[in-house]
Amino acid sequence: MKKKYFSFLFSVLFLLSCANQRQAKVSIENEFPAWALTGFERPAEKNPVIVPLPTLFDCPMQGKEIAWEESDTFNPAATVYNDEIVVLYRAEDNSAQGIGSRTSRIGYVSSTDGVTFTRKAAPVLYPDQDNQAAYEIPGGCEDPRVAMTEDGTYVLHYTQWNREVPRLAVATSKDLVNWSKHGPAFAKAYNGKFLNEPSKAASIVTKISGDKQVITKINGKYFMYWGEEHIYAATSDNLTDWEPLIDKDGNLVKLFSPRKGYFDSYLTECGPPALLTQNGILLFYNGKNGVDKDGDRNYPENAYCAGQALFSAEEPTKVTGRLNKPFLQPTDDFEKSGQYPAGTVFIEGLVYYKNKWFLYYGCADSFVAVAISRNSLN
Repeated sequence: MKKKYFSFLFSVLFLLSCANQRQAKVSIENEFPAWALTGFERPAEKNPVIVPLPTLFDCPMQGKEIAWEESDTFNPAATVYNDEIVVLYRAEDNSAQGIGSRTSRIGYVSSTDGVTFTRKAAPVLYPDQDNQAAYEIPGGCEDPRVAMTEDGTYVLHYTQWNREVPRLAVATSKDLVNWSKHGPAFAKAYNGKFLNEPSKAASIVTKISGDKQVITKINGKYFMYWGEEHIYAATSDNLTDWEPLIDKDGNLVKLFSPRKGYFDSYLTECGPPALLTQNGILLFYNGKNGVDKDGDRNYPENAYCAGQALFSAEEPTKVTGRLNKPFLQPTDDFEKSGQYPAGTVFIEGLVYYKNKWFLYYGCADSFVAVAISRNSLN
């Protein structure tokens, strides 16, 4: 009799626990507006999914073999190719000490489950003795974001870093391995007005078409959000030459900026490709917390957390919503160590794959991790 009683009691307690967990999850989800894409959870005991390795590469820039991803692997782009998830990640060698002082190259991994990867031994995009050398040597190729067209062309935006001026650049590929570099995205706009101005972080607008996430047009043009500190926009007719939006005085149009007292009080920076939804254009971005009174005291000073903003699909420069708290923040040890101990989840790769969303992010400028959501896109 006692055994039956305790068995019954355990069953009741277990069901109550499950109900409380479900209720807690619903409560967390209800903290966010219906237009946001949330529900991202870190898979248990799988992260980080990409870590540094002492792999050797015959570097054309240095003319010798170097351990091209020995120091740090972080800030990933992501897409789907041949029914596999491909993550393109930034890797740094160990040629110097300090953030921005090493050489960066772009590595390649692929996966059928989004958490276990097969890795290529050599980088797929790197500084070379080519027509982009002046922009990419010695700092290299940083912080990729990638998206695909309807016909299967992959468009990569990345930062060229010559340790003088960071420039947003474009490359294209059919297989994510062999890339054609097209140079700085804004080189031809307004007679080169913005060629030598710092630029970073492009988030091109995409949509879900069937089971694929593909680049789409807004009001007849390709559209992207971009920028570090402030968020700007640019348009294109061909995906390689981009024209920033400017006002009547020729200044860049700021779409939104850091907010005092919030998690993004120090800077805002575009994340993975934006998504056209039934509610508007959903932009994922990275927010850096300020210090003292300027920041949000719920998060560490200088921590990077992930935010979302909604823009009108008809007027893509008009903000119609913005999260007041991050939907992803540093919690695990590997997100609060490495090069950036203040804590960093830096989102750059978002993939729709097998009815789930895989969000890939950099951890403390040192590792790559993933969070997964089964939520549908409103």
